[in-house]
Amino acid sequence: MCEAPEKDLYAVLGAGPSDSVQQLRHRYQQLALQYHPDRLGADCSSESTVEKFVEVDAAWKILGDPTRRRQYDLQRRAQELKQDWPVDSTVCLQDMSWDEDECLYTYCCRCGGGFSVTEEETRRTQQDDEEEETEEGQPTGVVVCCDTCSLSVFITWPSERLQSQNTV
Repeated sequence: MCEAPEKDLYAVLGAGPSDSVQQLRHRYQQLALQYHPDRLGADCSSESTVEKFVEVDAAWKILGDPTRRRQYDLQRRAQELKQDWPVDSTVCLQDMSWDEDECLYTYCCRCGGGFSVTEEETRRTQQDDEEEETEEGQPTGVVVCCDTCSLSVFITWPSERLQSQNTV
């Protein structure tokens, strides 16, 4: 799964900003049981499982504390206000469908419309990021508007994915 430039702690817990502390605690407990290294024992062979547990635990430490949650919510809101368009969600390029006929990636909007990005746009965005010397391994992305409604999504892809795609 791709990661957005700034990790959404609510998404890590599978929750939303309007969820109560009790709902967040319940999601945290479910995920902690699912990913805790002690519970998995010998099955915990992959580092990604341990990383997921650490990520869930870190999200809970912030969202479970009222003061830290308030600060996090204020930072999220400030980031949203800095964006050119209000972004409804973040979508990974690999979660989109490839349309061979149109040569573009597509993703359905909740209104019934769709989001689309061409392979050329992904290459052009990566070239722009290379010129700005973005940090290696950081996701690259572009904001795309729905073709029917006013929603927009931030489509991301790991920069190393495009480098390998461009060399093939």
